Amino acid sequence: MYKRLFFASLFLTGLFKSQTTTVTNLISDAVYYDGYAAPVANPVPTGLIRLGNTRYARKLTDTELDSFKAKIAMRVTIGALCDDYDRLGEVFLAMVPKNQPTYTLNDTNIKRIEVARYITPFMNKNRFPDEVPYTYDISNLYNIFHDATLRNTYDLYMELDVFGVSGSAKIKIAGCANRDDVFSGTLSFFSTDVGATPTDYNTLVPILNYNKLNNYNSTDVTGETVRIVNFNLPETVNNARFFVISTPHGANTGGEEYVRRQNYTYLDDVQVLTYTPGGISCEPFRVYNTMGNGIYQSAPATFAQWTSWNNWCPGNSVPIRGFTLPSMTAGNHTLKHTIPTAVFNGQQGDVYLSVYMQGKSNATLNVKDVKSIDVNIYPNPTTDFVNIRSKEDVKSIILYSIDGRKLAETYRENKINLSSYPSGVYFLNIILKDGTTFKHKIIKK
Repeated sequence: MYKRLFFASLFLTGLFKSQTTTVTNLISDAVYYDGYAAPVANPVPTGLIRLGNTRYARKLTDTELDSFKAKIAMRVTIGALCDDYDRLGEVFLAMVPKNQPTYTLNDTNIKRIEVARYITPFMNKNRFPDEVPYTYDISNLYNIFHDATLRNTYDLYMELDVFGVSGSAKIKIAGCANRDDVFSGTLSFFSTDVGATPTDYNTLVPILNYNKLNNYNSTDVTGETVRIVNFNLPETVNNARFFVISTPHGANTGGEEYVRRQNYTYLDDVQVLTYTPGGISCEPFRVYNTMGNGIYQSAPATFAQWTSWNNWCPGNSVPIRGFTLPSMTAGNHTLKHTIPTAVFNGQQGDVYLSVYMQGKSNATLNVKDVKSIDVNIYPNPTTDFVNIRSKEDVKSIILYSIDGRKLAETYRENKINLSSYPSGVYFLNIILKDGTTFKHKIIKK
């Protein structure tokens, strides 16, 4: 209890004045279980839904939603139980059809956005500190929490996820033999109007949610690390703000966790975001890593040593990156995220990518009106055929030269042949059976 109050005090200092702060506690010390074990049958904490061994959900009541003020901070607290490795955890906002009493993790009626991600430290439950706090500024969710149209269509749930495995701890940590409980999790919000200017977003577009990306079996361009997704805006959107969360993983020799690589995000073929994960010292998080590990050596490392290789720190939150566009026209848009130099040595590892967008429209848009389709277009570059793979059937593909001349057209086929055309840049205009239309640049070798 003392530690929890101490961390809460640290969290609030400099962020909010306590007398003007609304505190909303959603999940308190929920116990998480081995993600590889059979689903547990233990009693579920009151008010929660257990979506699996690694995730709990809690519905936000109307009173809670109404109480949120314009400046919102979120705190995740993860407690040590019987997992001694660094693991991935996330917080999701789930939009569940109104008055649906419960739901499952794979319910196709659910729309989600990932609002935060964190990495657990290497922890021994018998040593202190035995919990780690993560804090986030999520003031952009104010409009979602207060959007009457959205709330009339969906019930809003927060999901707290942390994946763990107990195998190592059963052997190495006293008191963990034969136990499958790996972490405890707490989720709280703090909000205030002091020093805050409310945003006026009324559009929410889920684009990618914890999407797996690599260059060997999960990519839109064979052999390259590329994710392409198309989405449709029924109305013009202004001040379109995109939120991007990504982390590379793969702890094998030469794995993506240990090599810092540039990431590029494009919207409608225009580069809008460039970043390289990592770039900070992990020393501030050493205190939470109470179990011996291969990341923290016995002596502190220099800033240069840390930044020469680390993409993230065990015990730290993951940055929420993004970009803003002044205006986006109604119609179809294409987002592409690529990591050109990624290797995935031994065909191991993944990048987990989440993207969503908020903005302002003259019309009242509901999230259900926005459709996004993940489309694979490969290979690119090509020597002959370009293939289109999508959940929606292809109605037609038109091939254009770089100067806009129409060269060929196919109907009800998911490929087009470029073998008879000279090397160069071409454009495909792709129309799906549901009417979705988008363009894509192709390079002919």
